[in-house]
Amino acid sequence: MIAYLTGTVAATDQATAVIDVGGVGYAVFMSNRALSRLPQVGAQTRVFTYLQVREDGMSLYGFLSMEEKELFQKLIGVTGVGPKVALAALSTFEPAELVEAIVAEDVSAVSRIPGVGKKSASRIVLELKGSLDSGFAQAGAPARENANMKLAAETLMAMGFSPTEAEVALRDAPADATEAALVKYALKRIGS
Repeated sequence: MIAYLTGTVAATDQATAVIDVGGVGYAVFMSNRALSRLPQVGAQTRVFTYLQVREDGMSLYGFLSMEEKELFQKLIGVTGVGPKVALAALSTFEPAELVEAIVAEDVSAVSRIPGVGKKSASRIVLELKGSLDSGFAQAGAPARENANMKLAAETLMAMGFSPTEAEVALRDAPADATEAALVKYALKRIGS
């Protein structure tokens, strides 16, 4: 499985981004929100990924945060919801907004997702309301609104640590440290 890609944004269109990693271009399907937040072509980025393998091919789906990826995986676990609908959901709502709508059992809000009617929205709410709580989307937020802090938290989550463990490990870390220094700091705290 491919957990994430770190490379250069080579190209984007309405549904995909091409991430160049060591001379290999990976076409990654992403939500409209994620595509709009990618850095410009030629800039470095990290994209968390979900690889779908089917009999007729493989597809790679990309996310800018672990929370977005986890929500995508929960959505495609709902009966009748495929990757296209899950990406449409993440294009329509911020992860925190979608979780809030599901937890509040707001079927009319969930039915605003393109391709989701009242019946499908009810199924999404019914199947996910127990597995999500209002803290789900906020749990992935880094301890500070610092780009390196966020990348360090996402790296720790990609290594298998929970969002809460990553946040606690990065608490009191130097705000001006590089991503690598923050990851080292957090791993030392977790190990002690």
